[in-house]
Amino acid sequence: MNGRIYMIPNTLGESPIEFNFPPENIRIINSIKFFIVEDVRTARRFLKKINREIDIDSLTFSVLAKHTLESDVPKFLKPAAEGNDIGIISEAGCPGVADPGADAVAIAHRMGLRVIPLIGPSSILLAMMASGMNGQNFAFAGYLPVDKGDSIKSLKKLEERSARENQAQLFIETPYRNQKMLQDIVANLRPGTRLCVACNVTCQDEMIVTKTIAQWRKESLPDLNKRPTIFIVQA
Repeated sequence: MNGRIYMIPNTLGESPIEFNFPPENIRIINSIKFFIVEDVRTARRFLKKINREIDIDSLTFSVLAKHTLESDVPKFLKPAAEGNDIGIISEAGCPGVADPGADAVAIAHRMGLRVIPLIGPSSILLAMMASGMNGQNFAFAGYLPVDKGDSIKSLKKLEERSARENQAQLFIETPYRNQKMLQDIVANLRPGTRLCVACNVTCQDEMIVTKTIAQWRKESLPDLNKRPTIFIVQA
């Protein structure tokens, strides 16, 4: 009998384990010996938060990151074909969403393995829930282009699509570029367009604020430097 592939959400920042996971998740995680992770150090730290007494050295970690070869992934899934459960852990939030774990899941399905998502924090959905924007029709655009000109063009295209389809548009940026992204959004979108800034979701210093671009322009912008943030715009 094949093992199962468990999609294990990670905490967003240093939010408490008990705030994020039901006891059944913790029981399942404690039973797994094989993990596919984006970063071993982060995964080890997460598992220690789940269970301080866990024997980390008895676990097997396979790294699935941006530069991992697709041809290597089936080897990571081999323990499941031998009857062992495998856990896939993201750097933060839900694996497989804006995360290379999706590649392992695609191959797992081709191998006929059962994939089970566990309950846990998703900054995308939590931000959407608290934004006051259209929860019936929204899209996640991931990262926008790094080049400033291309980034501004993408912002305006998202704004146009939002107005045309009544669709909330979500996107992210590398944390150290968040402040510049916020400045570009406020400087280039239309005054009536709404912008939600959801920063450090689930953490003690969480900030989720929705205002029109005109309102954002009237006050000092919050400091988002190196703070994970979801941006949502709706025209």
